[in-house]
Amino acid sequence: MIKLRLKRFGKKKEASFRIVACNSTSRRDGRPLQELGFYNPRTKETRLDTEALRIRLTQGAQPTDVVRTLLEKGGLLEKKVRPSIAIGKANLEKEKIAKAKSKESESANKEAES
Repeated sequence: MIKLRLKRFGKKKEASFRIVACNSTSRRDGRPLQELGFYNPRTKETRLDTEALRIRLTQGAQPTDVVRTLLEKGGLLEKKVRPSIAIGKANLEKEKIAKAKSKESESANKEAES
């Protein structure tokens, strides 16, 4: 299976990444099949070879999570609501509702006491 992943390069503690297509069993910094872009997390600079990426995606290449978010920001993929994100948002909504109810009950108790 072909994966779209990040390949690290650069100095110590100043990493930059190349977006590459490689076999899923190969090493992170091994020889890639094709280099498809560049990402610098310090400056948030991203360069994508859109034609080559589209070809690889139509061939069935699977992007990793980080590469997927970069492609979504670049407009090559549609944003998907991932289950973990949806569950997290649902839990946040439940917590907000519970806090609001507890505040209402506390204010009602204070008014009843006075």
